[in-house]
Amino acid sequence: MKCPFCGHADDRVLDTRVQKDGSIRRRRECLECKARFSTVETIMLAFPFIIKKDGRREPFSKEKILKGLQAACQKRPVSLAQIDAVVERISAWVINRGESEISSRLIGKKVMAELKQLDDVAYIRFASVYRTFKDVQEFVETLEDAELLDFVDANNPQLSLTAMNFVESEKKPNHETDSKTTSPRTRTATPFSN
Repeated sequence: MKCPFCGHADDRVLDTRVQKDGSIRRRRECLECKARFSTVETIMLAFPFIIKKDGRREPFSKEKILKGLQAACQKRPVSLAQIDAVVERISAWVINRGESEISSRLIGKKVMAELKQLDDVAYIRFASVYRTFKDVQEFVETLEDAELLDFVDANNPQLSLTAMNFVESEKKPNHETDSKTTSPRTRTATPFSN
């Protein structure tokens, strides 16, 4: 390690500490000028290349996943620490696969699985952008798909996402309620004459 002050190549390590993020911080002293400085060592991980939908290959990027998660979780009760933990889990999952290349589709599914456990709205936001739906009906079918059934609480039934139920109820007049709720209107004389 070269001294940042005099450029001498020899130094001694005074202190070594492991940081929270797993990196190692070392306090060093130059043997020539006696100046002290700190270095941080991190493990160099070989992330695989990502194969995009169009066949392009690009290096894996934690920053891209972080930006996507932040956009999906915007204005949601999700802390930055939770988002960082998801990024670390996804990165560890990618490395543990031991492959030199991985499809962006697989990474997208992993991100969606993590978001599904974290926040419902963030999951739906990410899914709507990631899957690039052609129309609203395809989006609704995906949301009402069997893989989302664990989203729905059986004790708290939710309305259907489709507008069909509402439209059909509007078409059918309910004569019982109409006759009970409506009363003959009487017109009152106005003090102003035409």
